[in-house]
Amino acid sequence: MGVIKGVLKEELENSIQLKKEYEKALKSNPGGCIVKKEIRGNNYYYLAIREGKKVKFIYKGKKLSEDDVAQLKKSKQLRNKYKKLIQKLNNQIKYLRKALRGKEDV
Repeated sequence: MGVIKGVLKEELENSIQLKKEYEKALKSNPGGCIVKKEIRGNNYYYLAIREGKKVKFIYKGKKLSEDDVAQLKKSKQLRNKYKKLIQKLNNQIKYLRKALRGKEDV
């Protein structure tokens, strides 16, 4: 059983390290979404970002280029991907910790 526990411990360490890397990558991608507001007949675009309990709006301009929209969509997809991977790793870490708590037969 010592070999199996060693493999499980190694996998647990790898999972924790991978989770840290995913969280770092998640923080490096800008969050938020584009909001279009109509003020006195003119359209203005803002980036809405949540900071704690408040939503912060960052002005992006009267017109938004296709490159900006594509970049924000790609960033949003990456954030969703990293969130799902982190969730899977959390479940895996939880399972491995439970498995390592078990008693060994000597």
